[in-house]
Amino acid sequence: MQKRFNFKEVAPSALKAMVGLEMYLSKASISKTAKDLIKIRASQINGCAYCINTHTQDAIKNGETNQRIFLLNAWREAEDIFTEEEKVVLAITEEITLIHQHGLSDETYSTALQFFSETQLADIITAIITINLWNRVVLSTHLLIGQSLA
Repeated sequence: MQKRFNFKEVAPSALKAMVGLEMYLSKASISKTAKDLIKIRASQINGCAYCINTHTQDAIKNGETNQRIFLLNAWREAEDIFTEEEKVVLAITEEITLIHQHGLSDETYSTALQFFSETQLADIITAIITINLWNRVVLSTHLLIGQSLA
């Protein structure tokens, strides 16, 4: 697979808008751990090796354990590894990433309201949408591990 084009050169305004979302998320009301879990799990679902590689490294730098990263794809079966709040974040991540199946269910949304404010939910949704955007750009341009988007 060969990189198709330099996204920054072809669509600099689009890249700037995407970076703007990242700037917003850097100050968002959700934890770094939640952001890392969202980025890794959505990237796993989308099969984005570039993003999985990048975000697992970032998560480890932020204090995430190898065990939790290894078990992320099976979080439902990893009983005591993830907190209830993290499980809700992961459920929301899966349902929004796989929106073509049924989207964010009322059940998951109601459960999320037990743990998060509406502002936090907006930030969780924004984080999920943003990583899905990056996954699609990376996969569509055939960006390989070690290459730069810019």
